[in-house]
Amino acid sequence: MGADANGDRERALEALADVIRRSGLVDAISSGVVLVSGGADSACLAAGLAEALGPASVHALHLNYGLRDSADRDERICRDLCSRLRIDLHIERPRAVARDGNLQAAARAARYSAAERLRARTGGSWIATGHTRTDLAETVIYRLAASPGARALRGLPARAGRVVRPLLELERADTRRLAAEARLPFGDDETNLDPRFARSRVRAEVLPVLRELNPAVERNIAETQAELIEDAELLDRVVLEALEAAGAGAGAVAIRADALAGSEPALRRLALRALAERATGQAVPLGRRRAAQIMRLAELAEGGEVDLGQGVRAICEHGLIRFEVASEADAAPEPVGLRIPGACRFGPWEVRAEVRAGPVEPAGPDLATLDAEALGEEVVVRAWRQGDRMRPLGMEGTKSLQDLFTDRGVPRSLRHRLPVVTAAGRVVWVAGVAVSEDFRLGPEPGEVAVLTARVLD
Repeated sequence: MGADANGDRERALEALADVIRRSGLVDAISSGVVLVSGGADSACLAAGLAEALGPASVHALHLNYGLRDSADRDERICRDLCSRLRIDLHIERPRAVARDGNLQAAARAARYSAAERLRARTGGSWIATGHTRTDLAETVIYRLAASPGARALRGLPARAGRVVRPLLELERADTRRLAAEARLPFGDDETNLDPRFARSRVRAEVLPVLRELNPAVERNIAETQAELIEDAELLDRVVLEALEAAGAGAGAVAIRADALAGSEPALRRLALRALAERATGQAVPLGRRRAAQIMRLAELAEGGEVDLGQGVRAICEHGLIRFEVASEADAAPEPVGLRIPGACRFGPWEVRAEVRAGPVEPAGPDLATLDAEALGEEVVVRAWRQGDRMRPLGMEGTKSLQDLFTDRGVPRSLRHRLPVVTAAGRVVWVAGVAVSEDFRLGPEPGEVAVLTARVLD
């Protein structure tokens, strides 16, 4: 091997080490895990880390999913690479990666989970991935098409928790050139050009056209994303200050709608999203349309609910906006039969039916006294359904339960949980809300059915 070739190799390795140092993402005396796939990007990352920190500070991890014909070849490449770099290599072979659904997402989840286990076991402080500026550009382009909102465009940050991406100043062409100059073994993943994967189509069809329009497209996208991240950090501080001024400081998960009414639409949207994420402890996609819908409902006397996806909902009641995560306990209980006399359990409620000899003083709506003969031997206790109507005691015509709930000020969050008693398909009683005129006691009642409901837990 000639001196010039050795010189090229050393210069390439030093150039990669300089990229690692300039990133500022790994401390010179730290250690961590590098994910290696067999491709040029991760080969350059492993080589740069080993050169900058020393081989003993780098633990490589490769996952062989066994899903491709070249899977074993990639493992051999990783073994060769780590042997040359004198760094430890850990191999995992996940036994179950979902072949249906999003295969790439399942493989990514398995990869990061394995990396975190190895990091904890080796006492490392970071997990490094070989994403380049080209990967970042592809991600932004894909998310422009697939995910509305500016937040989606902030993917692949240089640092996300323990995960670091030190190669974001390099493009894919740079890593292939440097890997060749440093004589690092690498191979190409054939699935990167598989048109079944959306990211592959962006790589093969979209980005090449954009490069024709401007060879600096990847640099421009990266710069735009960097500005978006900086803007978002500033906006986060502005939103926290606005929430504090509106009486929804640290720990608050609800806000009066009128406290946001005079704000700019963007500030309202970001404030609502911040409250939703504070209340649920998870990222909540809350776009312009949903934010406007929440504000409209909050101005209505009857309020309303907005489903934000992933089990998260915004609840607007009496001018107050709050957020919560739906659970099994929030679901409407299943209908149950109630013998007369008898008792049944409906969600957290116990509903009882007693039979007494008349006359009994009419009551309601918290306690219903009804004509036992008209009810029959069994009624059904169920949740409110859209379209339910009844003839409330003392009224001539019928009224929808939705209107009754509004008139009585029943919060929307409680409406699907209240016991609704029906007989032969007709609403008899809504606990605490209304009794039906159709089942009222006559002037000389025989047997009287007395219905009561109470919350047990």
